[in-house]
Amino acid sequence: MKKSFKLEGLDCANCAAKIESAVKALDGVTSASVNFLTAKMLIEGDDAKIDGIVKTAGDIVKRLEPDVIVKVSV
Repeated sequence: MKKSFKLEGLDCANCAAKIESAVKALDGVTSASVNFLTAKMLIEGDDAKIDGIVKTAGDIVKRLEPDVIVKVSV
């Protein structure tokens, strides 16, 4: 299952790379990318684990960039 998120307030390319790397390492994630220019995060993962992946990904963003707001893209 694929999920797309807008990372409002993302202003650090290095932090975007750190977020991407940490999310890719999560159990059940098949692919993840964070585009600094568009401030979008795309996650593809195991359908059975996607809810936990999304929650943990949000926690990672808050830990690395506390001022960034994670919103689900439609």
